Amino acid sequence: MLDKIKGLAKDYLEEVRTYRRHIHANPELSYEEYETMEYVAGILSSWGIPITKGVATTGLTALIEGKNPTSKVIGLRADMDALPIQEANDVPYKSTKEGIMHACGHDVHTASLLGAAKILWNLKEELEGTVKLVFQPGEEKNPGGASLMIKDGVLENPTPEKMMAQHVMPLIEVGKVGFREGMYMASADEVYLTIKGKGGHAAVPELLTDTVLVASHIIVAMQQVISRNCNPKLPSVLSFGKVEAAGATNIIPNEVKVAGTFRALDEEWRSKGHELITRIAEHTALAMGAICEVHIDKGYPCLVNDPTFTASSRQRAEEYLGKENVESLPLWMGAEDFAYFTHEKPSCFYRLGVGNPSKGITSYVHTPTFNIDENALEIGAGLMAWLTYNALTD
Repeated sequence: MLDKIKGLAKDYLEEVRTYRRHIHANPELSYEEYETMEYVAGILSSWGIPITKGVATTGLTALIEGKNPTSKVIGLRADMDALPIQEANDVPYKSTKEGIMHACGHDVHTASLLGAAKILWNLKEELEGTVKLVFQPGEEKNPGGASLMIKDGVLENPTPEKMMAQHVMPLIEVGKVGFREGMYMASADEVYLTIKGKGGHAAVPELLTDTVLVASHIIVAMQQVISRNCNPKLPSVLSFGKVEAAGATNIIPNEVKVAGTFRALDEEWRSKGHELITRIAEHTALAMGAICEVHIDKGYPCLVNDPTFTASSRQRAEEYLGKENVESLPLWMGAEDFAYFTHEKPSCFYRLGVGNPSKGITSYVHTPTFNIDENALEIGAGLMAWLTYNALTD
């Protein structure tokens, strides 16, 4: 079966490349993936795979039933949305939409899952159980399309026993993949602070509340949240990247706004961190004669790979690619909404190498020059099909 899947992945490479280029040239922002949904649905339907459109509005699911469809169900997820970035690449499949680009590889994920689906569909008589294909909207924007699809019943009728997804990684060279058991990616919350007080002329500080100074003290005080409260064995980040003080050289504004991000790799600490951020901000402002309104927009939770499922998937990947081409991933402070699935079902989220320095393909995701070595699509489709085949039979 290994050689058969490898052969099919090679045979379908050009077809998968066509899918990727079409999606790349026609990107759509989060929760606006109507054309992409229809494109994917049309391809799956042309093969005879039954589909359900409109899951979480712009998502869809499809089922590939093997010879014993009720014995086991494995869910495979690909995200479909693009980013509000103007593409700078000069390629034949460059984005045709002003200010929108597939800069995070979701075109690769969707095309690879289509390729894996075609392989598995052609092998359905040799499959145990059922494969549930999940084409998801809105990974790039809160509250996360994964959470919306779960609310819309994507984990029901039938219910996947396990979930799997892959994500491009330009820091890993094409031909290789990466796995990590257990905790892998951080939660991501947005922190918004609004400091309010009586502003006025900077030359008479005794008649006003210096909201800029208060904001500065709050930002400095926030450095205690992690350094003096978080277990040093738990990586965590609290950074503020935006400060708005619409005053002047001689005007202290009535209001200052500060915004930042809080990342954690432990849900219990994440909750405690929210309490500390709120308390420190409010009390620091109060002590200096101002008030601080705190709003924490809760984003995606920590992504936790099931140790057993991920270890077995790593072993199968070594069979498929050779042990030397399977890397161990470090903890990553970035966030990914597939995390919602990992909190519901035993899951495996792994990385697909797409970089190639010899071709100048080195740009990181979320940049205007991000691109991939398209030879990665053969692994993207074939490896996922191989892992799924074994997950159904193990």
